[in-house]
Amino acid sequence: MDCVEVCPVDCFYEGENMLVIHPDECIDCAACEPECPVEAIKPEIEDEPDSKWLIINTEYSKVWPNITRMKEPPADHKEFALKTDKFAKYFSPNPGTGD
Repeated sequence: MDCVEVCPVDCFYEGENMLVIHPDECIDCAACEPECPVEAIKPEIEDEPDSKWLIINTEYSKVWPNITRMKEPPADHKEFALKTDKFAKYFSPNPGTGD
């Protein structure tokens, strides 16, 4: 959750087990990218307007609560970082708690 702490525009939104970035609020400063320990944050590619992640970020940032402060990561975050195919196997559409 270090990425949330460095975001100058508070464009992160919290799901039950994932964060998303509101693409229209993000200013593409890239401050969050090096803070993500699992390297999940990638720059938006202009020529891919229908990319899976852009669609997911757009959809869920409209319905999940905003998160502006770093929280403790889940207890199993180190083990979870090593898992593969996380979105297909573990994604929850449920909102998180936000701030």
